Amino acid sequence: MSNSTTESITPLLPQNNNHLQENPIPDPIPQNGTVSGAVFNISTTMVGAGIMSIPATIKVLGIIPGLLVIVLVAVITDLTVEFMLRCTSSGKAVTYAGMVGESFGSVGSLAVKICVITTNLGVLIVYFIILGDVLCGNEFNGDTHLGILQQWFGIHWWTCRAFALLTVALFIMLPLVMLRRVDSLKYSSALSILLALVFVVICSSMALHALWSGKTQSVRILPDFSQVTALDLFTTVPIFVTGFGFHVNVHPIRAELVKPTDMSIAVRLSLLICVAIYFAIGFFGYLLFGESIMPDVLINFDQNSDSSIGRLLDDVVRLSYALHLALVFPIMNYSLRANIDELLFSKKNKPPLALDTPRFVSLTLVLLAFTYLLAVAIPNVWYFFQFLGSTTIPCLSFLFPAAIILRDRHDISKTKDQVIAIVVIILAVGTSGIAIWTNLYGSSSA
Repeated sequence: MSNSTTESITPLLPQNNNHLQENPIPDPIPQNGTVSGAVFNISTTMVGAGIMSIPATIKVLGIIPGLLVIVLVAVITDLTVEFMLRCTSSGKAVTYAGMVGESFGSVGSLAVKICVITTNLGVLIVYFIILGDVLCGNEFNGDTHLGILQQWFGIHWWTCRAFALLTVALFIMLPLVMLRRVDSLKYSSALSILLALVFVVICSSMALHALWSGKTQSVRILPDFSQVTALDLFTTVPIFVTGFGFHVNVHPIRAELVKPTDMSIAVRLSLLICVAIYFAIGFFGYLLFGESIMPDVLINFDQNSDSSIGRLLDDVVRLSYALHLALVFPIMNYSLRANIDELLFSKKNKPPLALDTPRFVSLTLVLLAFTYLLAVAIPNVWYFFQFLGSTTIPCLSFLFPAAIILRDRHDISKTKDQVIAIVVIILAVGTSGIAIWTNLYGSSSA
């Protein structure tokens, strides 16, 4: 940002520069965020629901192309976030929508808000649904899968989806979504990453044990074009794009750092962590289940094991992942709430959301209740989630950051940056377009 006054504004301030200049509001929240807290929050944003689809994508791509695509998407993510940080430092905006608005006006700002709201709301509903599947079961491809609560205690009213999700929402999610600083979520984010590592350790241990016993499945180093086409490979890219999509939380996390310039360090450390987690999960999950791997590998762990230790490990994997998603929920809700507030109240001279308790509490409760009710009413929105991975998420992760570099309102981009931005836009539009066309063609053929 360009001056100390702007640096002191929290990410929950409304985007109205005239109001800020005429009625400056003192910073109610000190900028004492740490790099470690930023790393935990960024990593948690990335390691969400998409992590369970990584092994299936590795099966399609093969081991080596899968690793290359993971690294490529991580590198592009780093470049686009760097574009955002440079534009933010040179401008006055304190939110993603405000940053794009500086380059493309109110239309660009509105486009960002719509994409953030659509994406985060869809993701949060998916998180709730997965929690319901783990705890209370569901039907997949005509097969009924019991949840952990039903396996342990039988089918009762208190093991049904509605009651179980309500309990999780009230006792785990509600206290966390009520926190007004994103840095306050660093401890829950650290626990979330730890739970993801628990899954990696268990999965890799099971795979290595199976390898030692000669029971591992055969894996492919390269794609098998007798089963997939070249176009099918592009359908895997949106999954990785979704996995590395944390751009909506760049501004809130950066705004609370003691040194905003440390954000680049936090981003790169987070990307390294997530590349390691994604490849480990993809490789060992594929090695363990081979061609029987499901689009959601969690379903593979739902199968009845032939030993008590195996059943225990299956339950630990499923429970740890369920709790992991419950802890990811608050940080995704943070940017959703901020963008809805900015959309509704940015031109009404309202105080910052963090200072307006009635507005903050009411908006938080409405969002939590809305996502809960939709998750209970809708049994499966995975197709909607896949659609987001090919549309709004690429816009937020790649298209908008590249577009502001090409627009270059702050005169900060060099020829190299312009070339990179053009390449990023071509890759994003090309892969997303092919993925959408392939999915639609495949659905119509089926």
